[in-house]
Amino acid sequence: QVQVVESGGGLVQAGGSLRLSCAASGRMLSSYIMGWFRQAPGKEREFVAAITWTVGSPAYANSVKGRFTISRDNAKNTVYLQMNSLKPEDTGVYYCAARKLSTMNYEYWGQGTQVTVSS
Repeated sequence: QVQVVESGGGLVQAGGSLRLSCAASGRMLSSYIMGWFRQAPGKEREFVAAITWTVGSPAYANSVKGRFTISRDNAKNTVYLQMNSLKPEDTGVYYCAARKLSTMNYEYWGQGTQVTVSS
């Protein structure tokens, strides 16, 4: 089982930056993929970015490519989401999640952190 806790959300003006953190704990973390998702008011939750703890390239949603960067610190068991050039449409609750490499569904979710981008 994996536990994840997000932090780092807040209010920022359009064009600004924020960095979200996701602290993970549990056994065999290296066998999990870590993902960031977001949910805007009145909309479905959507994929933002994902990364493994080992090899492989990160994956991004088209809407955030070139603006967001996902990274990891294996020593701290922490995954980050650096968000630059933020837009009002990036507003929402951001969730960190984990899934096993062998599955397609994210099983473990954090409580979410609010990101609000003002125009």
